[in-house]
Amino acid sequence: MTPSKGRPLLRWATGASACVLVLLGAGLPAQPGPAWAQEAASAVQDVALTDVVLPLGDTVLKAARVTVGGTRLSKDELLTLLRPGPEPVAARLARLDAASLLIPDLRIEGARETVTYRDVVAKDVRAGRIAELTATGAVLAAEGDRKAAGSYGAFQASDLDLAALARLYAEPGDGKAAPQRIYGAFSVADVAFVDANGTAVKLARIQGRDLSARPVPGTWAGALKALTAPGLAEAPPATRAKLSATAADLAESVTLGGFEATGLSIQHTKGPAPLNLGIGRILVGGSDASLEDVVLTSNGIDAKLARLSLNGFSLAPTIAALRKLAAMPDATDEDLRRLTPVIGTVALTDLSLDLTGDPGAKSPDPAVKAEPMHVGLRTAAMNFGAPRDGVPTAGRVNLSGLTLPASAVAGVPGLGSLGLYGYRDLDLNVVADTAWDAAAKELKLGEVSISGKDMGTVRINGMLGGIGPEVFDPDAGVSGFAMLSATAKALDLTIENTGLFERFIAAQSKVLSLKPEELKQEYATASLYGVPAILGNSAGAKAIGAAMGQFVAKPGTLFLSVRPKNGTGIGMLEFSAAPTPAAVLDRLTIDAKAN
Repeated sequence: MTPSKGRPLLRWATGASACVLVLLGAGLPAQPGPAWAQEAASAVQDVALTDVVLPLGDTVLKAARVTVGGTRLSKDELLTLLRPGPEPVAARLARLDAASLLIPDLRIEGARETVTYRDVVAKDVRAGRIAELTATGAVLAAEGDRKAAGSYGAFQASDLDLAALARLYAEPGDGKAAPQRIYGAFSVADVAFVDANGTAVKLARIQGRDLSARPVPGTWAGALKALTAPGLAEAPPATRAKLSATAADLAESVTLGGFEATGLSIQHTKGPAPLNLGIGRILVGGSDASLEDVVLTSNGIDAKLARLSLNGFSLAPTIAALRKLAAMPDATDEDLRRLTPVIGTVALTDLSLDLTGDPGAKSPDPAVKAEPMHVGLRTAAMNFGAPRDGVPTAGRVNLSGLTLPASAVAGVPGLGSLGLYGYRDLDLNVVADTAWDAAAKELKLGEVSISGKDMGTVRINGMLGGIGPEVFDPDAGVSGFAMLSATAKALDLTIENTGLFERFIAAQSKVLSLKPEELKQEYATASLYGVPAILGNSAGAKAIGAAMGQFVAKPGTLFLSVRPKNGTGIGMLEFSAAPTPAAVLDRLTIDAKAN
C-alpha cells in the first residue's frame, strides 16, 4: 500500500470525526454562572428534535432524531443553534447546556465520503466540553477516485473540548497561542477499511490521551485540505513552497500525550506486488515510539521483528527547514536534505529475514531453483546526533548477532573468500562510532570494527583533523573539496585472531600442496623481510614487518599505532602525492606489536 492510498482514509476519518463532535456539542455555555445554580428544577427539560440538518463548510450533518436531555433551552432556541448562520460554530458551542445528547443515527456527508454513526451518546455537556462521548460503531463509504468502504466498532472519548476543536478547524490563528487541550482520552475498536485498489487495513484497537493543539493560519480545515489535495507533486514550485510553511504550522501546533494501536493488519492482494503486513502493537509518546511483533510477507520476502523502538526523536530541525523552504520556490535536492529530523536512538530485537526471490521474476534457467537465504539479527542499536545540513554530526551503530550464509558475501572484498575457508554461516558483530567536534574541527573514529564467531576481530580507532562545517555542505562539490583539506592525526589498528587465520592457512596449504607449518614459515619470512623492503626499510617499516612475522608464527593479536611526527597531521593530498611509501613513513611514529 502506498502513502497516497492511505491518505484519503486518514483525511476522511479525521474530518468525519471532527464533524461529529461539532454537531454533538453545537453550542455549549462558556461558563456556568451563579444564576444557573439558582434556576428552578422545573426549567430543566428533555427536548426532541427531528430531521436536523447542519451544514459545516463542505460537510453536511444529518440526524433523523436528536434527544437533548436535561437542558434549559427551548426547542426553538436549540433549532436556532443548529441552523446555518453567520455566527461561528465555536460561539454556538458556548451556549448549549445539557445532561445528555442522544442520536440513534448520525450521518455525515462530504463531497465524496459518507459516515454514519450509530447510537451516539454525549454525557454531561458543560462549558464547551463533553465529559464522556460514546458510539456503538460507524460505517464509512467513499465514491469517485477515492472509492473505499470501512467501519469501526465501539468509540469512546472523555473530557472533549468541542469549542476548542471548532476553533481549530474553523478559525485562523497566528500559530503562537498557547496550546488548548482537545481531549483527555479516546479509544475506538475494530477499525477496518478497504479501498478500490484491494488494500485492506484492520486495527483491533486505537487509543490516545492528552491531545493539545493551537489554531494555525488558514485554519486546520484549510491546512489539512491543502496538504491532502491531489496532484501536489505536479503543483507549481511556489505552491509547494507555501505548503512547506503550512506543514510546519501543523507539526508545531500539536502535542500528544500518548497513542497506542494494537492488531494492525495491512493486506494488498491486487497487482504484481501483494503485501501482508502485521504489527502487534504501536506505541507513541512524546519523543519515543515503538513497534512490536512485526511480520511482513511480500514478493519472496518473509520478515519478522520482535521489537523496533525510537527514542529521542525530534522534528525541530525539520520544522525549521520547512519554514526556510517556504521562502524558496526553487528548492533543490540539497535543500530538501535539511529536512532530516533528529533521529535519536533506533533499536531493534530479533530480526529474521527469509529471502526466496521474487516469485514473479523469470529465471534465466527455469530448471535451477533459487536457494532461499536466511538473514538474522539478534540486536541492533543506532544512535544519531543532531544533524547539520541533514547529516548527523555523531553516530554509533552496534549490530550484534548478524547471521547470514557465507554465499551472501561472495562478492564483497575481504569477505568473499570466507566460504572457501569452511565457513557456511556467518555470525558477525559490527560497530561504527564517530563524532564531530565543531570547535576542534576533528572527526573522531571512536571505534569501527567487525568481528565474527570463530574468526576474529578487526578494529580501527582514529582521528581526522581539518573537518570544518563545509564537510556537511549539501553541495557535493563543496563537501568534497573540504575533505581534501582533512588531515590524518591518529590511527590505531587491532587484529585479533580466533580461528580465521588457521582456516586460511589450511585452505592455502591444499592449494599450494604444502604443509600448514611450512606455509606459515614462508609467510613469516616474507613478513619479516619482504614487508620492510616494500615499505622502504625505515625503522617504522621494520617494526611493522617484525610484528607481522610474530603474528603469523603465533596468530593471536596484532596492534599497529600510527602518529604524525609533527603532531598536526598529514593531509590527504600529501598522502596521494608521496613518491614512495617510505616518504610517508619517515614522517610517522609507528608502534607495532604482536601477541
